[in-house]
Amino acid sequence: MMNLSRSVALISLFLLPLLSFSFSVDNPTDRRVLVLLDDLSLKSSHSMFFSTLKSRGYDLDFKLSEDSKLALQRYGQYLYDGLIIFAPSTERLGGSLDSKSIADFVDSGRDLILSADTSASDLIRGIATECGVDFDEDSSAMVIDHSSFSDGDHTLIAAHDLVKSDSILGKSKIEAPVLFRGVAHSLNPTNNLVFKVLSASPSAYSANPSSKLSTPPQLTGSSISLVSVMQARNNARVMISGSLLLFSDRLFRSRVHKAGSPNKYEKSGNQQFVTELSKWVFHERGHLKAGSLVHHRVGEADEPAIYRIKDDLEFSVEILEWSGKSWEPYVADDVQVQFYMMSPYVLKTLSTDKKGMFHTSFKVPDVYGVFQFKVEYEKLGYTTLSLSKQIPVRPYRHNEYERFIPTAYPYYGACFTTMAGFFVFSFVYLYHK
Repeated sequence: MMNLSRSVALISLFLLPLLSFSFSVDNPTDRRVLVLLDDLSLKSSHSMFFSTLKSRGYDLDFKLSEDSKLALQRYGQYLYDGLIIFAPSTERLGGSLDSKSIADFVDSGRDLILSADTSASDLIRGIATECGVDFDEDSSAMVIDHSSFSDGDHTLIAAHDLVKSDSILGKSKIEAPVLFRGVAHSLNPTNNLVFKVLSASPSAYSANPSSKLSTPPQLTGSSISLVSVMQARNNARVMISGSLLLFSDRLFRSRVHKAGSPNKYEKSGNQQFVTELSKWVFHERGHLKAGSLVHHRVGEADEPAIYRIKDDLEFSVEILEWSGKSWEPYVADDVQVQFYMMSPYVLKTLSTDKKGMFHTSFKVPDVYGVFQFKVEYEKLGYTTLSLSKQIPVRPYRHNEYERFIPTAYPYYGACFTTMAGFFVFSFVYLYHK
């Protein structure tokens, strides 16, 4: 019996690292996701959303949020690569999970989808605050809009103010409005990593729908965010929604007739919106990787150990984008390289051959020291690239200068003029009576 337990322990030690590294740079979508629910009935009421994830190859592990055996990691290795929290009313997570462990999960480069509603607990609000999102302090408040609503319900918002980014929401336009019923949130102005994906209209406000307003609402207009996302500096992605109903089968199938609009839609834009946004959150889109920085003198192929001032050089880097199934060439006209020492001496926009290779050429500046080639690429909806390579630059050696330097001609002239003047003075002094 003891031998059997030892064997099981050894097998688990070998398998756990394999599970923890299921997310890889070479295959970002081959992932295992933990789904925390406060009620297992959400598996059926939100089945369409979960089915889209499964159809795209995700292994979903459903657990109650208060399960005493909950754990994100074991023996120092993470068991999951993504986390979905559909447990807005949970006051305390089970097992070893808490707000700090979830923050550490994101800090490790893994992704999170968090959904709240009017029953959002302090725990859920605290996790959102860690990500730069602040829910309305009034726990009874909901988003209300008397002009952009559907089916006569002023708390059922028909939103259409979406972020303009193909990398986040895909190239296919979301025609139908997105239905939303839930709580409003605002973005922390000091956090430049979080941004709105779905915003309320200028006529919206956050208040208790069952009571009259006694004071002006704190959140109003387009400052209200309905769904926000954050991309951390380590490229981990977080999606925060103020509505759990947003992901439900009911709103996926719901018809939309926005007040004051003649257009009627047989199906809301919720399913397309949530599906496309989840692709971005789980790195199926907008995920870039770059090869090493390559540089050499013009006319040569090998990379030198040192450059000389005024050398002509060529620089290139390969950048690929994950399409969900394979790596495809990334095409853009805004990738730049810096030749940097304390500050950029050269800043060049790279040309592309539309096959993923970005290149340029330039002359080494007339300054010697230790330089860096730096590519720092930040674009809305794409993972951040930060690459650098160090290279020293030397001055001319004593035997590499031109024999006669054109800029020294005035000094040459002064020298010969002085010699001629001395000769004339000597001749006059010696032979003049």
